[in-house]
Amino acid sequence: MITRFALFDGHVKSGHQEAFRKEVLETLLPMWKRFPGALCVRVCFAESRDEGAPDYPLILAVGYPDMAAVEAALASPIRMESRAATEAVLARHFEGRVHHHVTTAHEFPL
Repeated sequence: MITRFALFDGHVKSGHQEAFRKEVLETLLPMWKRFPGALCVRVCFAESRDEGAPDYPLILAVGYPDMAAVEAALASPIRMESRAATEAVLARHFEGRVHHHVTTAHEFPL
């Protein structure tokens, strides 16, 4: 499986934590779930981190079967729609930047 991560590197504005999480789940998640070829969407809100570690208040992970599916999702109209919506949510509630990483995932059931 291929996983594309979006790491939200920065911090949620003071007093905006609840509104940020609500808008991510109610506004952005439905769009992310519409990415063509996506097998799963995982929204991870930070609860704690090691001392001195960077602040990632949100990590988004979208799973795809292969790189062709990732490329199709990135070229799709829903990506442009979700990008605009994400930028609007971030402008209201977040200070920082978002960067993406594509990985090949290997799972080892216990």
